[in-house]
Amino acid sequence: MKVHLGTDHAGFEFKEVLRTHLEKAGHEVVDHGALEYDALDDYPAFCIAAAQGVVDDRAAGVEALGVVIGGSGNGEQMAANLVKGARTALAWNPEISKLARAHNDAQIVAVGARQHPEDEAIAIVEAFLAEPFSGDDRHARRIAIMADYEEQGPKAL
Repeated sequence: MKVHLGTDHAGFEFKEVLRTHLEKAGHEVVDHGALEYDALDDYPAFCIAAAQGVVDDRAAGVEALGVVIGGSGNGEQMAANLVKGARTALAWNPEISKLARAHNDAQIVAVGARQHPEDEAIAIVEAFLAEPFSGDDRHARRIAIMADYEEQGPKAL
């Protein structure tokens, strides 16, 4: 699977560990930055690029997911969700990351590197990458409502 990564300075160290872990597991990793530690970086650009990469790949039929990482993951999730068609979920344990995939067909998971030990953060990402969307009608219907709103605004409701 192709996995797009984006991070801020607070998640930089974990991103490097995760990138190596994912590559060893056989994933194709695309690193959108930060490419070096910079406490004054502007992370939204990195997270937006990662989310856009996921959306573009999936539109082209490429199996792709993404991970955005920060100190808390909140800002990174917000930035990634600005990309049209992106669904990014902040996950704080493996069960939540599984539900984000199974129920919401999230394509991107946000992780707070300062909120978890390294092994726990890796487990969150692994659970996300391994879980398929359930395809259940009720979940697909709800996702379609959000997609319609994204396209048409309030008139979609």
